[in-house]
Amino acid sequence: MSGHSKWSTIKHKKGAADAKRSKVFTKVIKEITVAARMGGGDPEANPRLRSAIILAKSCNMPADNVKRGIAKGVGGDKSESWDTIVYEGYGPHNVAVIVECLTDNKNRTISSIRFCFNKGKGNLGASNSVMYMFDRVGQIEVEKSTIDEDTLTEYILDAGAEDIDAEDENIYLITTDPSDLGDVHKFLEEKSVEIRSSAVDLIPQNKIEIDDLEKAKQVIGFIDRLEDDDDVQKVYSNFDITDDVLQQLS
Repeated sequence: MSGHSKWSTIKHKKGAADAKRSKVFTKVIKEITVAARMGGGDPEANPRLRSAIILAKSCNMPADNVKRGIAKGVGGDKSESWDTIVYEGYGPHNVAVIVECLTDNKNRTISSIRFCFNKGKGNLGASNSVMYMFDRVGQIEVEKSTIDEDTLTEYILDAGAEDIDAEDENIYLITTDPSDLGDVHKFLEEKSVEIRSSAVDLIPQNKIEIDDLEKAKQVIGFIDRLEDDDDVQKVYSNFDITDDVLQQLS
């Protein structure tokens, strides 16, 4: 799930990303290919491609895979059509959900997403049915083991970022205006800061706290089913899980 939350941290600790590495690779390669097709193969001149390459590195994707994805995008069949589609709705226990998809078959995608919502006892909504509950922000993650907080704070102030959050035990989370993300990212790279991820994400204005183990399992199962779909690139939600329930899950 995109965005920063205690649950996303737990998923990293449990190795869930490694368990689904092949599926993650498929999604990242798709993003690289489409980004290169739409904006060219030079990451310096194509912010979307640059972000996709950073994501690929954070997933430990081999460099050859990245190169093939770019080559396919630049030299591939231009008649092949890819569409970005966003679905909104409510999942179990009334959590708001936004699903970003990248697809070459809209009918297949809507059918699959609708099935996930129905199975999870949720409801698909109309456009902006939940989008208004989220803010679009730029987010950059940096591993704490690679730099100290004072140095990074000095850098992000010079770069024009809005905030830095050091609450997570492993990650610094830097927040920027979406329009400034590329400039802040480039500034940090020039300072040799190792960036774990960089993207424009949707962040909930308020969170629904899940304090029951069974409810947490239902919500997590619903989100996992959406993320498992090949056409789904990102899932955003406004749920969070209390520390005691997280301990039971981990």
